[in-house]
Amino acid sequence: MNRIVIVGGGLAGGNAARTLREESYDGDVLLITDEPGVPFGRPPLSKTYLRGEETLDGWLVEPSDWYAGHAVELVPGTVVGIDPTSHRVVLQGGNEIEYTRLLIATGGRNRAPGIPGDKLEAIYQLRTLVEADAIKRAARRGARAVVAGMGFIGSEVTASLQQLGVSVTAVFPGENPLDSVLGPEMGSVMAGIHRANGVELLPHDSVLRFEGKEKVERAVTTAGHTIACDFAVVAVGIQPNIEFLQRSGIAVDNGVLTDEMCRTNLPDIFAAGDVANHMHPLFGRTRVEHYNNAEKQGRSVARTILGSNQQYDYLYTFWSDQYEHKIEYAGHVRRWDQFVMRGSLEERKLVGFYLVDGVMRAAVGLNRGGDPELDSDSEMAAAALLIRDGATPSIRDLADDDYDLVRASRSRRADL
Repeated sequence: MNRIVIVGGGLAGGNAARTLREESYDGDVLLITDEPGVPFGRPPLSKTYLRGEETLDGWLVEPSDWYAGHAVELVPGTVVGIDPTSHRVVLQGGNEIEYTRLLIATGGRNRAPGIPGDKLEAIYQLRTLVEADAIKRAARRGARAVVAGMGFIGSEVTASLQQLGVSVTAVFPGENPLDSVLGPEMGSVMAGIHRANGVELLPHDSVLRFEGKEKVERAVTTAGHTIACDFAVVAVGIQPNIEFLQRSGIAVDNGVLTDEMCRTNLPDIFAAGDVANHMHPLFGRTRVEHYNNAEKQGRSVARTILGSNQQYDYLYTFWSDQYEHKIEYAGHVRRWDQFVMRGSLEERKLVGFYLVDGVMRAAVGLNRGGDPELDSDSEMAAAALLIRDGATPSIRDLADDDYDLVRASRSRRADL
């Protein structure tokens, strides 16, 4: 038997299956999924799909008929256990499937609010197509919504709802939206953008309880605000789906622990996507929950499963669209000691650089800088080269709009 089993039908699992066939693997490929439909990218769920501007057709990893045409078996079900000794996965209901090599790509699930009233009707979270459709039905013009949490999903949903004519009050623990990821300067700009579009922001606060008879009617916050609403969206992050790995011997800690090549501590078992806590060659151990990473890591791990020795060293990038504004990000950092900016906060058009001990670790662009992957002549692409090289650029040069960052980064690389 030569069978690769993929547990998880999301973006990472779908891209792994596609890459196995692209690399001419001719053994069995089984993709076990507990979601209806075929693997697809989730970014439109909080943006264009939610607003009714786009279908998901362009976000499918492959059309539904591709799987049968390429002998990739879609197995509906939920894996509840893994037996590495016998090389078997156990499905809910007791069925077992034998594998030669196993990829864990189970992603994550929404964190439960865990507060009184959170089971009332019309309280939503956003991860799946079913959840997106429920929010779309609730988002009628003139409705009132509470959004709890202003990370990327909360911020994007807030923007989309406001664009649909829904009156939104956003409750979140930080000083500004996204400030834990992008910092106070960018957070302040994003707060201004939301307020300019009519959103009521309640920072340094959280939802204490939801109230209503059968359906949510209001949210009460820790700071004492009572907010009348027709529906609520809770966006307080996700947690990796790893409970089924208990007693398997697979090492877990905030996800499935993998090495630089996405291998777990046990032979023939790999992990990728939102569930993988990966040892990145540049950034160290990290678990990333973005589309670009799931797509590329799914493809990389498939090649590793087939014998490649190439480390997964993708320089993380992601984007976010909110109203007419676009954020681009490259690199990875959670704490930094310097934020250097070129452009204008007031005009909401800038590129910022995150430095740790003088080393550039990440960069962000707001309505400027370009796509770091698609536009090689962009400031963000230049920043990505500097990040990859562990560069210690001049603060003065970074802040100087007249300093040609693209030319300088290419010249530096040529000299290395």
